Amino acid sequence: MKYEPLTFDIPELDGISKETIDSHIGLYQGYVKHVNLIRDKIIAFENDPDSNGYAISEIQRRLGFEFCGMRNHEYYFSQFEGGAKDLPDGTLKEKIEFQWGNYETWLERFKTISMTRGVGWVMLYHDPHTDQLIQTWVDEQQLGQLTDLDIILALDMWEHSYMRDYLPADKSNYVDAFFKNLNWEVVAGRLM
Repeated sequence: MKYEPLTFDIPELDGISKETIDSHIGLYQGYVKHVNLIRDKIIAFENDPDSNGYAISEIQRRLGFEFCGMRNHEYYFSQFEGGAKDLPDGTLKEKIEFQWGNYETWLERFKTISMTRGVGWVMLYHDPHTDQLIQTWVDEQQLGQLTDLDIILALDMWEHSYMRDYLPADKSNYVDAFFKNLNWEVVAGRLM
């Protein structure tokens, strides 16, 4: 079964240009394309595993990067659909307030993580085993993804997500724009 790129109904955003979103969606579509290409290559190489063992192992390694790039972006773009909405009362808000004391303290910590040098993602996860929230940096697309946790919030910190609108030294302004445009109802809906 082939993966198909999703479409997203993203309104005009405040502080993140349409050009940035359109270009960024093009990159997402490339991840989907490459996931399919890699899967096809793995099948083709498996016909002669003795000769293709090294190629199979290396392309399997690449699959993690491309697949996580595809899925991370699906979380990211869907968070803008429906326009900006405040964090609703409910489970997510209660967990944030319980673990960090209040939303503002949580947000400050999340923004601090977003200033990590390099390319990657800031993720807020839910650990269903302990029923707690965990936030962390993920290098590139896949290095540092936390196993068996549910992604609740995904912030892309690769330069392609902000460079048309902000210089790297001003990426904190992109993070502010991200939160200004976030549909928290979509995000909160991931924690049921």
